[in-house]
Amino acid sequence: MPDDYSETTLPTLRDAIAESVASPGLQCTIIFHPCVERIGQCALLSCAQKEHILGRQAPLFCANSATKPLPLEDPYISRHALAVTVEDDGITLCRSAAASRCRVAGEELLQAELFIGNARLAAGVPLALSHTVVLMLRRTSVLKSPGPAALDRSLLGSSAVMDRLREEVMRAACSDSDVLIMGETGVGKELVAQAIHCNSRRSDEPLVSVNMAAVPAGLASALLFGNTKGAFTGADKARAGYFREAQGGSLFLDEVGDTPEEVQPLLLRALQQREIQVVGGSARKVNVRVISATDAEIDGASCNFKSALRHRLAAIELRLPALAEHSEDIGELLMHFLSRACEREGRKDLLPAAHSAAHSLARWADLFHRFSCYHWPGNIRQLENFAGQVVVASDTQLRIPAPIIAEIDVKKSAVGAFVEKGPGVSAKPRKPMDITEVDFVKAMEHSLFEVAAVAGELGVSRQSIYRRIDASARFRRASEIPMQDIQTTLASCGGSLGKAAFNLEVSASGLRQRLRSLGTPA
Repeated sequence: MPDDYSETTLPTLRDAIAESVASPGLQCTIIFHPCVERIGQCALLSCAQKEHILGRQAPLFCANSATKPLPLEDPYISRHALAVTVEDDGITLCRSAAASRCRVAGEELLQAELFIGNARLAAGVPLALSHTVVLMLRRTSVLKSPGPAALDRSLLGSSAVMDRLREEVMRAACSDSDVLIMGETGVGKELVAQAIHCNSRRSDEPLVSVNMAAVPAGLASALLFGNTKGAFTGADKARAGYFREAQGGSLFLDEVGDTPEEVQPLLLRALQQREIQVVGGSARKVNVRVISATDAEIDGASCNFKSALRHRLAAIELRLPALAEHSEDIGELLMHFLSRACEREGRKDLLPAAHSAAHSLARWADLFHRFSCYHWPGNIRQLENFAGQVVVASDTQLRIPAPIIAEIDVKKSAVGAFVEKGPGVSAKPRKPMDITEVDFVKAMEHSLFEVAAVAGELGVSRQSIYRRIDASARFRRASEIPMQDIQTTLASCGGSLGKAAFNLEVSASGLRQRLRSLGTPA
């Protein structure tokens, strides 16, 4: 043993654990921001620090170590919108009555305090600040300081979960072993297969994709391995087969778990020998890397998938996370799918931007908040589908189709079901005379002139807000606006009721009711 041997020179179990698992912390990710380039940026809130502020100037968000950390810097958000107190079993959110509007998992935060347990935090808690910014707050033990941007960004998402997946994909790409990709339907298994191929030494050669569930048992040999002309009835010409079409490259066997049982021995032999038997011809050697994917259960005695084939396919095995496991990526993914759908439909003007009108940004923030509250059983594919439906349904302004609203049903995953309420107290009622004109104007603008929301934000009754409007030199009820003013404003806004309501400084619902009372379609 060397003379300088010391226990302290050896890596300890504690060191190994410290390197592999970071200390628990809170990750706050931007799901929506008027500057859409900031979607996906995150801030790390240490649990060692017991008090944190969420607001206009804190915390600082960044995408990676190469970008400058910046606060939210949104003028509609209070400097101290929320106070976050870290506790052993969760966090407590505190909002002062004068702070800007806040929604937690789809519900207005009207309490002075709200407790959220660790189990809920682990799943992610959506926060909507004012009407412009949406955040995802998550407690996680896989936090790490944002590193340099990954080389391969074909797999979207800035979460630690996606960082790890990209690392696994790159390791698989550097190898030439066969890969089995496991995961729920809609998680992006084909995209991962493409990423592995495109980053491998075979990237200049073909990637051939086959849906194994659609391969008829009677034609499997010919389709997979090829046939000579006249080898069987109907073989009017020679076919190379999928294996030879992928020669030198990669063969992607999608839905491999649904491979007919009688086809599995043929596939196993081809994988073991890297040799195929052409129907009606001779055996041929093939140089192919096989990447397969399935969402089916292929382990256990109850399934009919041969264990020998399962282990042959999985020289490298990747398990893809469900979208619910990295909900902080919903903002980036949704923005990507919306942009792609808008480009496809020729609707790039629909997309949000920093210069968009306040009422438009409020609609976009509401969409992102609603979507971040949903559990996404169909994963990324379902998110892409919904994004496309939203774009098609929208005209001059964003619209969420009624079937989607019914499906996501924010109320079912709102505070009562999604967040654990602690012994917090209700917001302390305020006297109407104590509300300054500045506070009143700010609340009206933040709440888009919706009386119920203004009352909740200021801690007074709706009747008090109506009386304040009646006494105001600036504001008025929608029922008091002359028809001529409404028609002129609607015309200048291209017929957009939401934009007209914002310019007239009344609620959209109030203006719609006013139009109906006048016999005009809203």
